[in-house]
Amino acid sequence: MKKYNGYLLDLDGTIYKGKEPIPEAVAFIQKLHDQQIPYLFVTNNSTTSPEKVAVRIRDMGIPCEEKYVLTTSMAAASYITTNPYKQTAYIIGEDGLKEQIRSAGIQEDDEEPGFVVVGLDRQVTYDKLAKACLAVRNGAHFVSTNADNALPTEKGLMPGNGAITSIITVSTGVEPTFIGKPERIMIDQAVNMLGVSPENTVLIGDNYDTDILAGIQAGLDTIHVETGVTSSKEAALKSIPATYSISSLSEWNI
Repeated sequence: MKKYNGYLLDLDGTIYKGKEPIPEAVAFIQKLHDQQIPYLFVTNNSTTSPEKVAVRIRDMGIPCEEKYVLTTSMAAASYITTNPYKQTAYIIGEDGLKEQIRSAGIQEDDEEPGFVVVGLDRQVTYDKLAKACLAVRNGAHFVSTNADNALPTEKGLMPGNGAITSIITVSTGVEPTFIGKPERIMIDQAVNMLGVSPENTVLIGDNYDTDILAGIQAGLDTIHVETGVTSSKEAALKSIPATYSISSLSEWNI
């Protein structure tokens, strides 16, 4: 096992399952905290604020502050501000996305926006989608927080942001820039936030197709944990396997 100076961590399936913390993960994060090893939670969730994410994690007995969280909403806002286009946006999404876009100084505009930004919106309407399609056809740069087609819930798999995004893509023929996992945009931002060199940073996750693939595409070492979506057998069959595969975080020595 290599010694790493910084850790990027997925949440659901890695740190907790639904509303229940994973005990081995709680103990692991406590060790990182006690030894003052930098860590950052990286989530594709665009609907909530980093403050609320931090509160939820703390309520599970895990040391966490707002500065330890990176959401796709934060990453999308940062991406927009680093691009030399009109700093206005038409937004499909919930409060978590809208708050981050506004706090970055990007003005909302549903007539001639520089960007169309799409995040999970559980109150999406035909009118919202129509405005987004018109703006994209008129030259707005199309950005989506993540490509997750399905969203796990207590009732089962519900439509995810990728499903909403696909409507605009099918209508306009324009593919968006995806920000979240498995793309590397958010991971590159996370490494910068962590302040640790990529070669000394490792990404931990349970889902190969989002977490592990994101780390691979960003050039990071990865640790697959068998506490969520992808089994160790499935992970081993991938053309590019994770750097390490373990049953739980109790097996990893920091």
